Amino acid sequence: MSGGIKRKLLHQQWFHSHEEDTGNMMVFRPSSYRFPRSRGRKGYTFQPDGSYIEIGPGPTDVPVSSKGIWSLKAHGVLTLISPAGVQKRVLRITSLEPDRLVVQKD
Repeated sequence: MSGGIKRKLLHQQWFHSHEEDTGNMMVFRPSSYRFPRSRGRKGYTFQPDGSYIEIGPGPTDVPVSSKGIWSLKAHGVLTLISPAGVQKRVLRITSLEPDRLVVQKD
């Protein structure tokens, strides 16, 4: 556990549920969630071995993906790093439940 965040709960595929976003928070739901129709959703698959796959809509509406590694630090700081070792993004987790992941917007 890192700062109250149960790392094991991240180990699944999450998609952005933009319909549930608030002013400064982004909501992600598991891939099994019944999302309303949307033209492409961004998502992440976090593996227990520390690797991840980022999924997003491509230029022709075909999903594109990229891989990298992730780490979870104290207080819910989730860092995503490309295979070349370049920091891609930092997500600050405010809430993590089996069916809902909430992060601060950039």
